[in-house]
Amino acid sequence: MPALQSGAPWRVTDMEWVDQRAMRVRFVDGVEGVVRFGSGFFRGVFTHLAEPAHFAEARVEMGAITWPGELDLAPDRMHDDIVTHGECVLG
Repeated sequence: MPALQSGAPWRVTDMEWVDQRAMRVRFVDGVEGVVRFGSGFFRGVFTHLAEPAHFAEARVEMGAITWPGELDLAPDRMHDDIVTHGECVLG
């Protein structure tokens, strides 16, 4: 995947797993923080991600955290939550 060229500060540049239900993300503007996934996250289109093997398929693509099947997270919301609250909790 080519390097992200967007100057949008909320684009994700890197992610790493903290544990089975949390990841550390880094954004274009240097902001870093943890995104935690509560049990409420694994509903609707995200139901199958409750399976650890599927959840672990997360990757950074075009500035967002994505999974196979065209699933992704809103990087701007994660960025805002981390700046405001020190972390982002989904679900």
